[in-house]
Amino acid sequence: MNHSRRTFLRLALAGSGALLLNACRKPEAGLPPGVDYFTCAMHSFVHASAPGKCPICGMDLVPVMKKGAVAAAAAASAITEFTVPQDRQQQIGVTYVTVERRALERSLHAVGTVDYDKQRYWAFVARTDGYVKRLFVTSPGEIVAGKQPLLSFYSPDLFTAEREYVMLLAMRDEAGSGQVRDTPESLLSSARGRLKQWNVTDEEIAELERSRKPAEEVTLYSPFRGVVKDVAAEQGGNVKTGDKLVEVVDLSEVWVWADFYEAEIGALRLGQKVRVTVNSYPGKVFDGQVSLINPFLNEGQRTFKVRIDIANADLTLRPGMYADVSLDTEMGEGLVIPLNSVMPTGMRNLVFVDRGEGRLDPRNVRLGEEFNGFYEVKEGLAEGERIVASATFLIDAEAQLQGALKGFDAASPAASANPEERQ
Repeated sequence: MNHSRRTFLRLALAGSGALLLNACRKPEAGLPPGVDYFTCAMHSFVHASAPGKCPICGMDLVPVMKKGAVAAAAAASAITEFTVPQDRQQQIGVTYVTVERRALERSLHAVGTVDYDKQRYWAFVARTDGYVKRLFVTSPGEIVAGKQPLLSFYSPDLFTAEREYVMLLAMRDEAGSGQVRDTPESLLSSARGRLKQWNVTDEEIAELERSRKPAEEVTLYSPFRGVVKDVAAEQGGNVKTGDKLVEVVDLSEVWVWADFYEAEIGALRLGQKVRVTVNSYPGKVFDGQVSLINPFLNEGQRTFKVRIDIANADLTLRPGMYADVSLDTEMGEGLVIPLNSVMPTGMRNLVFVDRGEGRLDPRNVRLGEEFNGFYEVKEGLAEGERIVASATFLIDAEAQLQGALKGFDAASPAASANPEERQ
């Protein structure tokens, strides 16, 4: 009894399997020639034996060609055109743009640091031994005017040199004229040079010639309007030859040293206009220009130093500040397309050209540099052609399902997507 029941169950299962198999195969008779099944471009796991709607997203199902049919079609024809109905294009958000020729402008951005102009800096050092008699400025940051006294300095050697100068003046006066006068004049010239080396100004030498009274001290004056950078001297302190006394900087014009990458240096030119911003003054833009491009590369960072000169009459920019630098550079004219219109595959760069009535043609293009949201097109497109500008990923999926790109591979060589080869 049990044996008979098991035999009956085996026969029933076998019959059911055969019926199910026949049910799965039966719809194949209604498939169009060469079509393997229908699927959704967004949900490729959906398989159907007839056209219809995707049960998940509601999009129209598209046919998937059999491998043999695709290969035969690709071998028989080099046509890569495929069709995406216009209502379907609206569903997936396809938009178009026209290939156009325009001026190529490239925006460069870099970071930099504010620095003072080395030619607008002056450091007073002791030219002889002595001591500081009086400080007229006491701390860094003080603003000084041109010809404003900074400190007075006393030196026995300086006093001796001034007294010697007065004696030579008297000797010249007694010599009268002629060759006898030449000797004291020569000595006076040498003595005057020594006084200047010790920071005695022309005005002080002229006063010494008038009064014939050697001064016990010399006063140091600021050579320009500026800011005290450092006060190393101490009032009443003893100093030796070469010791720093006071440093003054003119900040009415400052430098910004910016780092530009090796690939950007070819777009820079002397005199280019530059925009500079700093975090301390949000929204304020400082105008400058490129004044120096350092030819020596920083091999570790692969950057070049570029100096930018900026007027700073109100002393807004301070040395040491970080700065954001940006500039626009013109690179001639060329054909351009938006970045989003390109479908990079790793072996080539594709765009989809509109042929009208939903027909699209995948086109292999050779790209140049990137310019403010656009690629320059070197080869593959002509001015005025209309291409897909958005939803290129979905269009690519449609092309894959319809086998258009397999025919494309057979008909056209792959273009490199290597950025270095696109330059």
